[in-house]
Amino acid sequence: MPCTTILVGKNASYDGSTIIARNEDSPSGQFNAKRMRVVHPQDQPRHYRSVLSHVEIDLPDNPQRYTSVPDADGKEGIWASAGINESNVAMSATETLTSNERVLGADPLVELEAARGVEGEEGYVPERPGGIGEEDLVTLVLPYVRSAREGVRRLGALLEEFGTYEMNGIAFSDVDEVWWLETVGGHHWIARRVPDDCYVTMPNQLGIDDFDLDDALDSQRDFMCSADLAEWMDANHLDLTLDLDLWDDEGDEAAEAPRIFNPRDAFGSHSDADHVYNTPRAWSMHRFLAPHEGWEGPAAAWGPESDDIPWCLIPERKVTIEDVKYVLSLHYQGTEFDPYGHKGTEASRGAYRPIGINRNCQLAVLQISPNLPESCRAIQWMAFGCNAFNALVPLFANVDETPEYLSNTNAHHVSTESFYWANRLVAALADAHFNDCAAHVERYQLAVGSKGHALVAKACREAGQLPYEKATATLQEANAQISDMLREETDGLLSNVLYSASMGMRNAFSRSDG
Repeated sequence: MPCTTILVGKNASYDGSTIIARNEDSPSGQFNAKRMRVVHPQDQPRHYRSVLSHVEIDLPDNPQRYTSVPDADGKEGIWASAGINESNVAMSATETLTSNERVLGADPLVELEAARGVEGEEGYVPERPGGIGEEDLVTLVLPYVRSAREGVRRLGALLEEFGTYEMNGIAFSDVDEVWWLETVGGHHWIARRVPDDCYVTMPNQLGIDDFDLDDALDSQRDFMCSADLAEWMDANHLDLTLDLDLWDDEGDEAAEAPRIFNPRDAFGSHSDADHVYNTPRAWSMHRFLAPHEGWEGPAAAWGPESDDIPWCLIPERKVTIEDVKYVLSLHYQGTEFDPYGHKGTEASRGAYRPIGINRNCQLAVLQISPNLPESCRAIQWMAFGCNAFNALVPLFANVDETPEYLSNTNAHHVSTESFYWANRLVAALADAHFNDCAAHVERYQLAVGSKGHALVAKACREAGQLPYEKATATLQEANAQISDMLREETDGLLSNVLYSASMGMRNAFSRSDG
């Protein structure tokens, strides 16, 4: 699944929040309609069976309530995508990652193998289920964890037991920490805590570029991994770190140093396809958040095709929710690569895959704020459809249901009664008339964001003194008010964009009747 992720540590964000955010993009040639819902403990399965891989897993009997953003039709499973549970733990799953032949040969992916022959006859081979994947992960993990670290450990144990059929990156956060887990082959995994003063960019490519194996296998202060990672790497010669410090200046053998390696070199890829599809997205995000690090010109430290673009950096100013939305909507504005721009050539304007594209399904920005009471500190900001033309709206996670405008998506019926389909219509109209519609979109984004912040602040004043469970009704009413505002603003945008696009139709004539 092509996606883009940004993670923000608490000291890098504008208000001390932890923030994890991801675009979910559909595969080429299709759209995956999305909706938002709340899953209650009584609705959580106790025995889970994956639609795609047929793996079956018994689940604990103590799930928590959690929010999710599943597929509207469910034909390929739940695909819960992103959510926040009652313990104010957030999870986003998943960012599809690249790998290489050495890794996949050393620990093959666990793929579904169909039955062969006829049951009861000689030579019959029963079906072999596959592992777990993006369809399953939020459902299997988020209801059962009470911290980001616990999320990493639960998912890691599931990967070791059941394996996976795809390479993925998964984010976890709580009020203090952000963790990023990457699957490595069929059963192995690594995870790193995002430094509190940094942000992370992830564009469909295995990203962690610095890993302390000693810490991961001992104190686990900032790193975690599967228990046999070191032995497996050694047995398969996966560590590509040069042994430059084996000897000291006197020619004697040096003391043993901490084992630090680059997972991107060991487990990832540096392909030609990466240079078109993946690395340019990381470059564009860093170019906005750390503009003076050197991203353009002959002396630039990193270009859009550089293989060593940093996984994390300290931003040049604190990162806001609006910054997160902007970078996850980027289409190379201000460069020769912008498909809506006038710089460069027709070839350069289509050279690299943008972040904000027609196949964006949903964007979930999961914010856990330390400045708000526990009852209302978890906010799930949502957008549907193409991020170049939509707006991000805040919704409280401590609720029993989500507004109908965001939950009523019908995968087979287009309607302006649905926030998902309204955004799809806006984007389809505005894309072909970008310059005529850009001002409408900008005013819409400003209005939704401004009114959203104001309604969140009002609700927190009202619910902030209430215990967690007693604040739910107040926050649910606030979400309803936010949804009403959102629908009014979205209907207004659709009206303005429809008018501008209609005036730009080719089948027009300047002389009026009369």
